[in-house]
Amino acid sequence: MRMLKQGIYAVGAQDWDRKVFDELIPLNEGTSYNAYLIKGSDKTALIDTVDPQKTEILINNLLKCGIDGIDYVVSNHCEQDHSGSIGDILLLYPQAKVVTNAKNKEFLINHLHIEEDKFIVITEDDSISLGDKTLKFAFIPWVHWPETMATYLVEDKILFPCDMFGSHLAGSELFAVCDANQYNQAKGYYAEIMMPFRAAIRKNLEKLSKFDFDMIAPSHGPVYKEPEFIINAYNDWSGEAVKNHVLIAYVSMHGSTKKMVEYLTDELIDRGIPVNPFNLINGNIGHLAIDLVDSATVILAGPQVLAGAHPALANAAFLANALRPKTKFATVIGSYGWGGKMVENIAAMLGNLKIELYEPVMIKGLPRDEDYQLLEKLADSIVEKHKSIGIY
Repeated sequence: MRMLKQGIYAVGAQDWDRKVFDELIPLNEGTSYNAYLIKGSDKTALIDTVDPQKTEILINNLLKCGIDGIDYVVSNHCEQDHSGSIGDILLLYPQAKVVTNAKNKEFLINHLHIEEDKFIVITEDDSISLGDKTLKFAFIPWVHWPETMATYLVEDKILFPCDMFGSHLAGSELFAVCDANQYNQAKGYYAEIMMPFRAAIRKNLEKLSKFDFDMIAPSHGPVYKEPEFIINAYNDWSGEAVKNHVLIAYVSMHGSTKKMVEYLTDELIDRGIPVNPFNLINGNIGHLAIDLVDSATVILAGPQVLAGAHPALANAAFLANALRPKTKFATVIGSYGWGGKMVENIAAMLGNLKIELYEPVMIKGLPRDEDYQLLEKLADSIVEKHKSIGIY
């Protein structure tokens, strides 16, 4: 239990040991499930809850606050890492009502079997008085579910946007240190969770700008007392500008593709283009997602396996297509033994991306001098394309 401002407490839980989120996302530094208690002069509200595995911590923190009861449990988002303890809170504080929008009410009834008479359904721009404190609400759909909303505490100028602006980061410090590590943690979170909904993110950034907040309290990671740090980052990540950077996601079975990747990497460096050769077998897929956020060019490199793409390369293509980065250019390079349709397979998997394709470089066996010349030509093409959009 830690205090944000007078009468406002962080009562959530740190999950120091969690290594994978949603059985999908690797976690480098654990995560947190943030919940916030607001004591008004007349009423008390709890903003979100915690993952069911951490319910006991939430309840202990609430008891430490010395409250007589909870009047409102505001549910900004249905996903269980935020709503999973609502049932237990309602048992402990049976007078409490769940405050949320109509869509989330439907979700919570289906996912958690909360009884219908426990809800207060609000609409856009509704407000609830706690006495000397006022809660207002804004619907911010598709960050990253359709029912998500944000809660704004008017008098204290705090925005509670649930998953938006979050970071998977367990820590003993309540407030964010706005440094490179925090930036990278937030960027990784954005890449894996928010990036597929860039257009919605931009719309919701504009919607939230109507609130005069000086603090952002997200549902994962630390609280921002310098909100412009994360607002500026989200404006950058969700915009259309890309960086003069090439991501080469690769896998190599017998060394041929690796030789191609190493040669192309050196050629790009010689031309002044930053590049990341990312080994799909050894690499953290979360780091791959981070590089997808703003790399101008993505190259998928690998051998053909049974006339198609290596499974690790196909998985990378699937991930890129699902995350929908703002990448402008892409291609495929690799080696084959006798033939196949790897290029066509990979290209078909990238249908969600608005990209221009470079000429692929597929060679038979180990690369020869003429194959290296094709890679040099590809490096030159990358330079020209990056120049054409003003980033080189």
